[in-house]
Amino acid sequence: MRQYLDLCQNIVDNGHWIENERTGKRCLTIINADLEYDVKNNQFPIITTRKSFYKAAIAELIGYIRGYDNAADFRALGTKTWDMNANDNASWLANPHRKGEDDMGRVYGVQGRRWQKTSGGTVDQLAKIVDNLSKGVDDRGEIITFYNPGEFDMGCLRPCMHTHTFSLLGDTLHLTSYQRSCDVPLGLNFNQIQVFTFLALMAQITGNKAGTAYHKIINAHIYEDQLDLMKNEQLTREPFPSPQLKINPDIKSLKDLETWVTMDDFEVVGYQHHEAIKYPFSV
Repeated sequence: MRQYLDLCQNIVDNGHWIENERTGKRCLTIINADLEYDVKNNQFPIITTRKSFYKAAIAELIGYIRGYDNAADFRALGTKTWDMNANDNASWLANPHRKGEDDMGRVYGVQGRRWQKTSGGTVDQLAKIVDNLSKGVDDRGEIITFYNPGEFDMGCLRPCMHTHTFSLLGDTLHLTSYQRSCDVPLGLNFNQIQVFTFLALMAQITGNKAGTAYHKIINAHIYEDQLDLMKNEQLTREPFPSPQLKINPDIKSLKDLETWVTMDDFEVVGYQHHEAIKYPFSV
C-alpha cells in the first residue's frame, strides 16, 4: 500500500504534463515505476485508502486466461471493464474488423491463447508455460505476451499490461509483469491485483510455491480530471494493513480455470478500507 501511495505522490510532485491523443486529455506523467508484491506471505496488494473491487479485477484475469474476445463473456464472469472499449470507442466502432456489439477483437487473452502463426495455425503461449512449470522446467522463456503489433488494427485497444515472464528458482515461482501505460488512480489497483493473483494461481496449478511478483510500469500517469481527487482525497488518508487472498484449493489445473472457476472461488480476508472515490474513466 505504501509503495502505491509513494508512486502517486511522485507523480504529483515530479510528473510532466503530456497531452494524450486518444483521450484528448492531459496526463501528469512519470517514466518508470517498479512495484513488488509479496505473494509468498500472501500480502494482497489491494488499495485500502479507497474501496477497491477485487472480484472484477480477478474476473478480468480469468477472462484473459480463457482467451475471451467479447465483452459479454467478461460481464458473465463478473466484470464490465471491457464494455466501453468494445462499444464506445469511436475508432473501434468504425473498424472493419469489428464483428458487432461487444466484440473486442484480437486483444489480450486472444493473443495469449491463440497467437496466429504466419505458417498457419496458432500458438497457445499459456499452455506451454503451464506444461513446463508443472514439470519443473524453466527454459528462460516462460513468457506470455499480448503485444502483437501485426494485429493492432484487429482489436479495440493495444494491451497496457502486455507481457508476463515466469521464473522458477527451485520450487519457487516468481513473476515479472510489464506494463507500457498505467492510469494510476483508476487502473493500477486492477493491475496489482491481477499480477498478484496470476502468480498465486500459476504456482497453485503447477505445484510450485509462490514467491515475489515484480511489476514494471513504463508510463505511469494521472489524468487532469483525476488530480484533485488524488491530492485532496486519497493522498490524505492513512492506509490499513494488507489483507490476504484465499483461493479455492480445488483449483488444480489450467482446465479448471478454463471451465468451472467463478468469483466465488476467491475471497479477500481482513480487508479494511476508506470510502470509495469515483475517479473519471477515460476511453
